[in-house]
Amino acid sequence: MRTWASFILAVSVTACTSQPPAETPSPAATVPVKRESFGSVEGKTIERFTLTNKHGVELQAITYGGIITALKTPDRAGTIGDIVLGFDSLEGYLGGHPFFGAIIGRYGNRIAKGRFTIDGIEYKLATNNGPNHLHGGNKGFDKVVWQGELLPEIAGQQSVAFSYTSADGEEGYPGTLVTKVTYTLNDNNELIVDYQARTDKPTHVNLTQHSYFNLAGSGDILGHELTIDADRYTPVDATLIPTGELAPVEGTPFDFRKATTIGARINDAHPQLKNGQGYDHNWVLFASRADLHRAARVVEPKSGRTLEVATTEPGLQFYAGNFLDGTLKGKGGQTYGHRSGFCLETQHYPDTPNQKAFPTTLIKPGEQYKSRTVFVFGVER
Repeated sequence: MRTWASFILAVSVTACTSQPPAETPSPAATVPVKRESFGSVEGKTIERFTLTNKHGVELQAITYGGIITALKTPDRAGTIGDIVLGFDSLEGYLGGHPFFGAIIGRYGNRIAKGRFTIDGIEYKLATNNGPNHLHGGNKGFDKVVWQGELLPEIAGQQSVAFSYTSADGEEGYPGTLVTKVTYTLNDNNELIVDYQARTDKPTHVNLTQHSYFNLAGSGDILGHELTIDADRYTPVDATLIPTGELAPVEGTPFDFRKATTIGARINDAHPQLKNGQGYDHNWVLFASRADLHRAARVVEPKSGRTLEVATTEPGLQFYAGNFLDGTLKGKGGQTYGHRSGFCLETQHYPDTPNQKAFPTTLIKPGEQYKSRTVFVFGVER
């Protein structure tokens, strides 16, 4: 097990050896934040914010769904490329898509049969994923307009905060939930995502970020080498609801404790892979929620790009883009085929409101929901 301090040290060492070659110098200074219109929804102007650090890493995010529309990083040759799936215009995001780049809430992942009970009162939610509730319902946080705010720039750091107030009863959830999600890009090539929320009634909250990554920029993701710092995962039934078991990964296709290509075992004859049509499961992370700890590392051998993920969350949902089928055309007319992107969703376990043995997602008035995830971008020679 690696501590967060050792993770930071490892990232710092990698950064020292992973800068663009001398013939491709990094920009001398951070580019000012760009704020512009990105269309409108129901008469509301949608804004796009562009953050850029001194190494040329660029984040674009919009107030519709808090969606990360672009994330550009250098490869080993210093060439900047976009590593997330999405669309060139707002119309693409309004036309139906599998949550590309969005903030997910109130509850990321599935809730069995769209219902849970708090203090003896049963709450019924939309069943928008077979018999279950998924990612906040028919109009979750991915489909609402957030308020965008630029935070004061600090040397080597740019931040934009997205705020949204979810009314009591929205999508069936109790309590008025005041939510704030902040994206911070710094000169250490870190994207820090901070989540905060408070409520006036007991309610369940499980926020996450749903970017689809492809470190090569195109093609499938089966050759990406993945490490997940977990020795257990939560098996699911045929509808992808956890059985309640925390099963060992050892001896299964779910063992990513050592770097393994995503495609190495994804088509194995394992009942859990059949249930998810590939990887669409939650891994149980080693550390407690109070600590920022490494969850995963990904290397794309051809480009050399790397991604490390650290979080305060107890779970990591790894989804291998099993339901992408080539019908969506994204940036530059690119077709998003089967397994052309992967998600690493830091969160609590699926169906936690109905699973008493899982770490709770319940927050009460006077409490504050807080969570942090850090994405670190690098290059491996």
